[in-house]
Amino acid sequence: MKAGMLPNPQAYFKELPDPPRKTKNKLHKLEDILMIVLCSLLSGINDWVGMEDFANDREDWFRSFLKLPNGIPSHDTLSAMLGHLNPTAFAEQFTTRLEAALSSLAGKHIAIDGKALRGCAGQPVHLISAFVSEAQLILGQAAVDVKSNEITAIPTLLELLDIQGATVTIDAMGCQKAIARRIVEGGADYVLALKDNHPTLHEDVTLWLDGEINAGRLAVLENEIEKDHGRIDKRRYWLSDRIDWLENRGDWANLNAVCRVERSREIDGKVSIERSEFLCSFADLEKFSRVVRGHWGIENQQHWVLDIHFEEDKNRTRTDHTPENLALMRRMALNLIRRNGTGKRSIRRHRNKAMANDQYHQQLLTGTT
Repeated sequence: MKAGMLPNPQAYFKELPDPPRKTKNKLHKLEDILMIVLCSLLSGINDWVGMEDFANDREDWFRSFLKLPNGIPSHDTLSAMLGHLNPTAFAEQFTTRLEAALSSLAGKHIAIDGKALRGCAGQPVHLISAFVSEAQLILGQAAVDVKSNEITAIPTLLELLDIQGATVTIDAMGCQKAIARRIVEGGADYVLALKDNHPTLHEDVTLWLDGEINAGRLAVLENEIEKDHGRIDKRRYWLSDRIDWLENRGDWANLNAVCRVERSREIDGKVSIERSEFLCSFADLEKFSRVVRGHWGIENQQHWVLDIHFEEDKNRTRTDHTPENLALMRRMALNLIRRNGTGKRSIRRHRNKAMANDQYHQQLLTGTT
């Protein structure tokens, strides 16, 4: 395996506890089922029937590394087994594997964000995930309980991660004192978006930054991005470490600065402006601007890719734990493509090549050429 590539997950699948089954006859090994699902996703197949057909067509290839004691499982069996698999144990193994490959998250930016699986019948399943911006890797996942919200799920996700030395960014839902304290206790920095879930604090920070910026007492960092069709996006960043005036600031672990981003967009001469405020555990303006940009990138680098290429929002899977476990398999496939793939190809082209070329498929899967 080349340096920087991810190891074959088959070894980790073997360590997963076998889920309870409705019948005593265990015709198919859990490891085999998970490998069939993963290899199908690597080859551009997103649905259960397609996975069964793919496995039957490539049975000889699968038998070169799987036992398949009773042949190829049916599509119903593939789906049912993922539904019975313990999602917590699965997520723990997923994160353990990624952290071992990355060695350390020190100095890295971890963006935590939520995504709904809107294709699920009934109430959508909502997931939060941790994304390492520099590596473009999904590091962990946790499901949000239908009777709860992201506030309770974020600590669960943080428990899976060794965040020592990293910087964690979270949207406004995660701007909570307990979450800030958990991040600091884990040895990490934080940038938390501040909105009207803390109305008084948000108003105080907004008024303070208005005064400081208007008086010219804060340095500003600017960047401009020219888009297609004459669209121009500008961003300006400010940070103030003068927070002695802030009441109850001691309630926020290691709070060292309040910050602002101003985003302006010009289209055909018309300008729109949006401002956002943040709480920050450090006082480095350049670092603040970098991690905020990285946090916004999760939308294109993860959410859009999963919906467009893996058809995540179209998937109707809804039984037991199948939605979150299949979602984790998609993220595993995406990580393997990004880390083990070669050449400047789109995600679609990587998957097409894996479908047509067993050697390239093996490279994505194992990190060896």
